[in-house]
Amino acid sequence: MKIGILSDTHGYFDYKLRRFLENVDEIWHAGDIGSLQTADEIASFKPLFAVHGNIDNTETRAVYPKVLEIQRDNLNIIIAHITGYPGKYSTDGANFLKKKPNVLVGGHSHILKVMYDKKNDLLFMNPGAAGISGFHRMRTALRFNINEGKIEEMEVGEWEK
Repeated sequence: MKIGILSDTHGYFDYKLRRFLENVDEIWHAGDIGSLQTADEIASFKPLFAVHGNIDNTETRAVYPKVLEIQRDNLNIIIAHITGYPGKYSTDGANFLKKKPNVLVGGHSHILKVMYDKKNDLLFMNPGAAGISGFHRMRTALRFNINEGKIEEMEVGEWEK
């Protein structure tokens, strides 16, 4: 299974993201989608599993939860917008650890970060920001394969803002 991860699109889903994600089976979005229209655009492109973020309006929050727990190929995955990161988890992020995920996906910071959390035995991923709103200089996204419970062949997409 090939997965694409986005965060912080803030209403922006362009041809560069489509090209990067054209071969994925599904897209995980870690919040700040920007609008239901953007979510619908992504979902019409590929199956979308998403959470809302702090900038998402009431309409988007009614459709997409704050936290999403999914399983793929024997991996327990938690997706949320504000998680912090290994060594500096937010209160919510620390609470997610009690559920013993194998993978924790967060957004919010606009900073691309993929790191193994040895203490909690999980892979943490923040795809950075795929949209054009915010302080980041480069737009980023992730894609990888899940094969027999292992994450393999991770790639970073990076574009000028």
